[in-house]
Amino acid sequence: MRSDAERNRERIIAAARTVFARDGLNASMASVAREAGVGIATMFRRFPTKEELVDAVFSDRMGAYVDVVTVALEDPDPWSGFVGYIETACAMQAADSGFADVLTMTFPTAKVLEERRNRAYEGMLVLIDRAKATGRLREDFDPSDLVLIHMANAGVVNATGDAAPDAWRRVVALFIQSLEAPARGPLPDSPGHEPLYKAMLHAGQGTTTPVPGKGG
Repeated sequence: MRSDAERNRERIIAAARTVFARDGLNASMASVAREAGVGIATMFRRFPTKEELVDAVFSDRMGAYVDVVTVALEDPDPWSGFVGYIETACAMQAADSGFADVLTMTFPTAKVLEERRNRAYEGMLVLIDRAKATGRLREDFDPSDLVLIHMANAGVVNATGDAAPDAWRRVVALFIQSLEAPARGPLPDSPGHEPLYKAMLHAGQGTTTPVPGKGG
């Protein structure tokens, strides 16, 4: 890649980090191009699809998310590790509206990002089993509930914004207290992994911007 092309690519990625962190993934590719100071044609030469841009921008953030799960697994107290994971992951969402959205969506062609997400999920399955074995995590907690927590937290983060930037902390505390055993009552049936995956896929597709001249 020519040096000027590489510079444009890095400018676009840096601009996308700024725009997505501020406005979430519904921000347009045109707004990223404006922030980067490049033309829309240059934008689409470097990143033909929004998924490719999301992959470039958030793969490292998803790597940090994997590290959060790793730290949680290393905690000698599985319940403490589980709570620490919930609090830290939700804080990452609160700090970056784009990442708040990423944890509630899936992007099949974003290979690096999705590989890291899957790695984090496998670690969380282990942590959930360990936390249940201690008797501290309610038995009817389902791994798909993590997706619901992130969806709910993203909604709070995006709704409250600068007006009430710490509102998410109270919501997360309510979540955690509701997850601790003994349960106060039964939960409704979980929607399950597949329906939530479809919802995440649909949400991710909703952020896609068509390439100029190729329909849509």
